[in-house]
Amino acid sequence: MKAVVLRQGAMVVDEIPDLTPGPGQVLVETVACGICGSDLHTVDHADHMADTAKEAGIATFNFDPSADLVMGHELSVKVLDVGAGVDGVELGAPMAAMPMLNTPDGPAVPGYDNRYPGGYSQRMLLDPAALLPVPNGLAAPLAALTEPMAVGLHAVNQSSIEQGRAAIVIGAGPVGLAIIAALSLAGAEPIIAADLSPSRRALAATMGAHLVVDPGTADSRQAGFAIATEAWADNVAGAEPAPPVIFEAVGVPGMIDMAMTGAPRGSEVVVAGVCMESDGFRPIMGIYKHLTVRFVLGWTPEEFATSLHNLAEGRIDGTALVTDEVSIDEVPATFAALADPDDQVKVLVRPNDG
Repeated sequence: MKAVVLRQGAMVVDEIPDLTPGPGQVLVETVACGICGSDLHTVDHADHMADTAKEAGIATFNFDPSADLVMGHELSVKVLDVGAGVDGVELGAPMAAMPMLNTPDGPAVPGYDNRYPGGYSQRMLLDPAALLPVPNGLAAPLAALTEPMAVGLHAVNQSSIEQGRAAIVIGAGPVGLAIIAALSLAGAEPIIAADLSPSRRALAATMGAHLVVDPGTADSRQAGFAIATEAWADNVAGAEPAPPVIFEAVGVPGMIDMAMTGAPRGSEVVVAGVCMESDGFRPIMGIYKHLTVRFVLGWTPEEFATSLHNLAEGRIDGTALVTDEVSIDEVPATFAALADPDDQVKVLVRPNDG
C-alpha cells in the first residue's frame, strides 16, 4: 500500500507492507487525515521529540527517529476487517478515530510508532475502542477534525476560564481556532484573537472571537502582543476586571516569555503550542506578576466524543476550517508549503483519492 514516510528528515511517498489485523485489532481505510502542526515540527525535530518523550517517561511516543515513520493522527476512517475477538464493529461505516492501538508489546500510538503507520497511509491498524461512529449529517472527511477540536477543548477545560471571563488567544492556526471555538461554547467573553494572517483572523471571528487584532502592525513581537492586551483592557467592564486567561497557540521559541512579560497581573498563561526546541523564560517575571503558567497536551476520550458531536450538530463549523484537500502524492510538497502557511488552516490528506 502507498504511504508518506518520514525518512531521514524528508517526507517521501513509498510503498509499505500491507497490514493484517491481529487479535483485538481492526484494519481501517483512511478516509481523511488532517496535517497537524506537531507533524510539521517532527520533520525538523524528530530527535528532540523522541528523546524528550523518553526523558519525560512517555512510552507511547517511543519511536526511532533514524527509522522510517508514517505519521498522521487526525483521523477519519472506515473499517475494512477485524481481528479475532472483535465484535460489534460495522464494516464500511465511517468512523472518527483516536490514534490508539493495543499490541502484544503494549499500547502504541499509530503515527508515532515505527511499527504502525498513521493516517498518511492508505490503511491502518487501530483499537476497536478508538472508533466513534460519525453521526448522521456530518461528512465523513470532516470527522478528521475531531482530534484537533478535542485538543482545543482540552486546553480550555484545563484552564481556569469560566463564563464571562476574558481570554486572549495568541495564534489562530488550527489549535488556536479550536481553542477559540471551545471558549465560545464555554461562554468566555470577550475572546480576543491575535494572528498575523488576515484569513486566519477572519476565521477566528467565525469560530467565535469577539475581537481580532493584527500584531504585525507593531514594530516588535512584544508590542504586537500589547495590542491584544490593550484590546482586553478596552473591552472589559469594571474598575478591577478579572485578569484574562492567555492561550499561547503558536509553539515557537520566545512566545512563553512574551506572554508572561505582557500579561496583566494575576493572569493565567496556558501553553498549548507545541514548541519542540529549547526555550527560556524569566521565572521572576511570573513571580512579580503572580502568574499561573500551565502546559497542556492532548485530550480525553470524553472530550474527543464531545468534539465529534460539536462538529456534527453544527456548534463548530468544520467546513470553514478546511482550506485544502490533497492526495497522498501531494503530501511532501504540501508539508514544504505549510512551513510558511499564510492562508492555509487545516489541510486534509485523502490517501485513497486521486
